[in-house]
Amino acid sequence: MKKVLLLMSGGVDSSYCAYLLQKQGFLVHGVYLKLHDKEQKHSYYISNIEKCAKHLDIEYSVIDERELFKKKVYDYFVESYQKGLTPNPCAMCNPFVKFGIAFRLADEMGFDSVATGHYAQIKEGKIAQGADAQKDQSYFLFGLKPEWIERIIFPLGDKIKEEIKPIALKELSWLGTLETYRDSQEICFVENSYIDVLKKHCNTDVNGDVLDTNGHKIGTHKGYMQYTIGKRKGFTVKGALNPHYVLKINPQDNTIVVGSREELATKEVRAHNFSLPHTLCDSKELECEVKIRYKSNKTRAKIALERDENGHEIILARLSEPVYGVASGQALVLYDDDKVLGGGFIL
Repeated sequence: MKKVLLLMSGGVDSSYCAYLLQKQGFLVHGVYLKLHDKEQKHSYYISNIEKCAKHLDIEYSVIDERELFKKKVYDYFVESYQKGLTPNPCAMCNPFVKFGIAFRLADEMGFDSVATGHYAQIKEGKIAQGADAQKDQSYFLFGLKPEWIERIIFPLGDKIKEEIKPIALKELSWLGTLETYRDSQEICFVENSYIDVLKKHCNTDVNGDVLDTNGHKIGTHKGYMQYTIGKRKGFTVKGALNPHYVLKINPQDNTIVVGSREELATKEVRAHNFSLPHTLCDSKELECEVKIRYKSNKTRAKIALERDENGHEIILARLSEPVYGVASGQALVLYDDDKVLGGGFIL
C-alpha cells in the first residue's frame, strides 16, 4: 500500500482530500502545521482534523513550525511593505515552509508522496493549472523544487469546487460542523487588513506628499505603506478631475507618485529569477505566457535571461500587449499553455 503524507488545514478541501486518497487505496497520514500564533484558529482546525482522522481511522500529527514561518514568511511580509514592495507570502511559504516541511517529514517517515488540497494539477512533470479557473492556485506554486513534483498529489486538481462542495458535505456529514467550515484565507495571519499586521511593528500613519510624474507635489497621503501600485483611493490630489493611480512608492522619503491609468501600463517586466530553468532560454528567446499577479489574465511574452550589475539573474519579459499595475515584489509566473515553467519576483 502506498503511503501519502497529506497537509491538512482542517477545512473542507483537505478533509475531502483525506477521504478521496483513502478511497483510492492510500495509507494517509495527516499533518497540521502550526505556522502563526492565533491559538483560537489552531484549536478550531485541529478539532476538525481530529474528527476527520477518527472517522477515517487515519493518523495525524501537529507540527509546530512557527519559528521557520516567522523567519521565511512573516518577517519577509513586514519588511517588504517597509521597503515599498507588495509581497507574495503564499509564493514564499510553499517552497520554504509547507512543501519543504512536508517532504522532509515524508522522507523521514518513509512516505512515497505528499498531497495537498491545492487546486492545481501535475502534467508532464510540471505544475499545471487546476481545472477550476476560479480557484486555480498554480501561480503560488511556481517555486517548488523540480524533484518534488513527481511525488506530489493534488486530489482536487481536476475538480470544480462549487461542484464538489455539496458532495464533500454529504460524504463528510459525520463531521457535524462541516457546513460551517470556513474557506482558507488567502493570507493565514491576516484577519482583516494587512495594515493591521504592519501596525504591530511600525508606524504606518505618517502623512506624506503625493507627487506627479515630474516630482511636483499635488496632494497628500496617509503613509506610504498603505498603498500598492494601481491603488486609486485613500489619497488626495488637489483639483483632480480624473482618477489618479499609484505609479510608484518611495519609502525613503514617504512619497507616492500618481498618474493616469495609461501611465500604469507597461510592456516590459523584470524579475529576479527564482525557478526558471536556464535550459529554456539558453539558445533563443522563450515564447510563452506570463501572469503578473494572481488574478491577472495570462499575456503572451518573449523571455530572456540576463544579469544585473550585482550578478543576479534576471528574467526579462517583453509583453505582446500592455499590462497594468505591475507591482514590485509580486510574482512573474511563466506558463506553457496550462503548465508552469517557472518564475521570479518582480523588480
